[in-house]
Amino acid sequence: MSRRLPPLNPLRAFEATARHGSLTKAAGELNVTHGAISHQIRALEATLKVKLLERSGSRLKLTPQGAELLPAVSGAFESIASATARMTRPTSSGKLTVSCVPALLSLWLVPRIGGFTAQYPGISLRLNASNDARDIHSPDVDVCVLYGDGSWTDCWLKKWSTLELFPVVSPTLINNRPIRSVRDLADHVLLHADEGREWHTWLAAADALDVRPRQQHRMSGASLTTEAAVHGHGLALGDTVTASSLLARGQLVTPFNLSVPAVDAFYVVCRNEVRSAPIVQSFIDWLFAEREELPAPEQVTGQISIRKRRGQKAAPAA
Repeated sequence: MSRRLPPLNPLRAFEATARHGSLTKAAGELNVTHGAISHQIRALEATLKVKLLERSGSRLKLTPQGAELLPAVSGAFESIASATARMTRPTSSGKLTVSCVPALLSLWLVPRIGGFTAQYPGISLRLNASNDARDIHSPDVDVCVLYGDGSWTDCWLKKWSTLELFPVVSPTLINNRPIRSVRDLADHVLLHADEGREWHTWLAAADALDVRPRQQHRMSGASLTTEAAVHGHGLALGDTVTASSLLARGQLVTPFNLSVPAVDAFYVVCRNEVRSAPIVQSFIDWLFAEREELPAPEQVTGQISIRKRRGQKAAPAA
């Protein structure tokens, strides 16, 4: 359905004149002549077929029709001015709300806040742990970092990183209960961050679908399974992004040299109307610059070699 709107310049002339109660003051604000303002108001009245202003002594006053139109016009111009100010504000200051996958937030983003603050000391971050796609269109969220298939619509999105998945375990646990081959997983607890699809994919690639672990626990996300693994409660599936710092510090180790690509990936997503805001663009640019520092899969996988049979393919997820 098309919108029929009056011409913009006559609306500006009407709004300024009604606000000042004077053609002369309106002309000064808009940097045009007194005659031009008068002509534009007459043109607007002709378009709308109503009288908008009438003279009362030395001032102009609104007619009932003008009084009805003014709040809408003033509000529209105020919204445009506010949006323009937001888009043109300096990138070095402002508040930014980011919704991020819990595991990525706690294990990757939070440790890097210092670097972001050093580069943008005037930006105040509000960080929410969430992987809820409804955040994309929330007016309270500026940028989302989501884990999924990238099928979200009516928004701007860009893939941030694909993932390789591999088992991780605490050094204490593996020292007390050694893992010398994939068959030793039968003596361990597996920690699931989903319904079991990701571990199924890795075990299929390792030709170990017949291995029955001692116990299995299911948790609501990778942040919980990774923390449980750090505390020695079993093996979790780590990835090349969120597990890298824990592996570097020796809090986790990965016993096998086999990794599998995750079905989903990390995406940076935001509403179309905020994508061009400089403060949003600064944060997104920083995210992608930091991504270049991510380790390659071969830099984090372990030493136990898993040989697959010739022609073997990973079985589909159950």
